[in-house]
Amino acid sequence: MKFLTGTVIFGISFAFALEVAATEWNASLWGKRRAFTEHVEKLAELVDQKTNGEFRINISYGGLSKPKENLDGISIGAFEMAQFCAGYHRDKNRLITVLELPFLGVVSLDEEVAVSHAVYEHPAVIEEMAQWNAKLLMTSPMPQYNIVGTGEPRDTIAEMQGMRVRATGGLGQAFKAVGGVPTSVPAPEAYQAMVSGVVDTVAFAQHAHLSFGTINEADWWTANLNPGTVNCPVVVNIDAFEALSDDHKKVLGEALEEAIDHYLDNYAELLKRWDDVLTEKGVTKVEITDDVIDEFRAVVADPIRQKWIEDIASQGLPAQELYDLVMNTLERVRGGS
Repeated sequence: MKFLTGTVIFGISFAFALEVAATEWNASLWGKRRAFTEHVEKLAELVDQKTNGEFRINISYGGLSKPKENLDGISIGAFEMAQFCAGYHRDKNRLITVLELPFLGVVSLDEEVAVSHAVYEHPAVIEEMAQWNAKLLMTSPMPQYNIVGTGEPRDTIAEMQGMRVRATGGLGQAFKAVGGVPTSVPAPEAYQAMVSGVVDTVAFAQHAHLSFGTINEADWWTANLNPGTVNCPVVVNIDAFEALSDDHKKVLGEALEEAIDHYLDNYAELLKRWDDVLTEKGVTKVEITDDVIDEFRAVVADPIRQKWIEDIASQGLPAQELYDLVMNTLERVRGGS
């Protein structure tokens, strides 16, 4: 019988120790790599680089969970990181749905980052997310949604009556208020819903119309309806975060701003190409008149906001405080204070 030498044993033990010291997280996204996921991709790249491979984030597009089940997966520790959209399960993340109220007045991705992170840092929001063992890490800022559709453009309130639209959260409520029929099929299913006639219009930001193919089925796109957007945070499992070494926590925290900056730069390039995409796809760019937009806003903005505040406040949660936080943050980032 042969025995291992001390040198060999040390070598094996050292290699094992290195392997144990390495931290690997799994991140659950959906669809495919696109502008909407570039900050997560960049974050994974940065933490790997800055820790010499000792902290790695493995990104899965649909292999770990369905989009609407990502928060559940985080809560039970099925994976360490995930992206989800508030409108997928409004009852589970009531407070961040303030960011999905229609016609909030957010006009840029920088403003979207500012208001989202202000809300994410509110103690009541942190507490609500902790119920799902989730820590809010960063937002996935998106431009105002606009709709693509088939047939004749839906460019008046009357023409939105009976419109079958893929729209979630506050956007779904907005279209319902003007007679539309919203459905909240997950984003990867939107194209098939359009092809099969389940919906005749789809509300997305530009990147999603490209990534999920709805632009390929469209006859027209509304350039300026801008009723609102959805809020899609990236979260981490609290237990997994607390298990990180202090050094790895520091690296993760320091990488967030760079990841968001990369996302914003990448999205800016996409927006520059958007008109060319419409021309290439033969999609008509529809400009909604100011009168129609004013009518839309009057019908949906105030009533939906007031109902949200009343419903959330009735559950003992600081609804008015959060809405005011959004408005005050917008004023601050615009130089109002």
